[in-house]
Amino acid sequence: MPPELPPCPARPNCVSSLAADPARRVEPLGLPARPDVAVRGMAQVVERLGGRVTDSGEDWLTAEFRTFLGFVDDVAMLFHGPTRAIHIRSASRMGWWDLGVNRRRVERIRREWARRRDGEEG
Repeated sequence: MPPELPPCPARPNCVSSLAADPARRVEPLGLPARPDVAVRGMAQVVERLGGRVTDSGEDWLTAEFRTFLGFVDDVAMLFHGPTRAIHIRSASRMGWWDLGVNRRRVERIRREWARRRDGEEG
């Protein structure tokens, strides 16, 4: 469904591996397998971290995470085979500032993805 990640809004409650602004930029994740295989593995990572996959395709995935205050944050990923990268965006639906929640979420996903790739889990 999503052919590209939407840009971050003007509010400082979003991070993306495609953001030009260094304050909002995160590094993409590594893509060790075919995109369709990686999407299935990433869905397991998302669920392990308390998220819920809302939709996915052969080379993309969308998910929702609830914050401890009950707000919903959206995560979108594009699995780009030619560059062997998973581009990721995490953004709050509401509010102005996220207190760094989205950046920390992306880094948690990165750590879990690396563990999975290194064979430590699943």
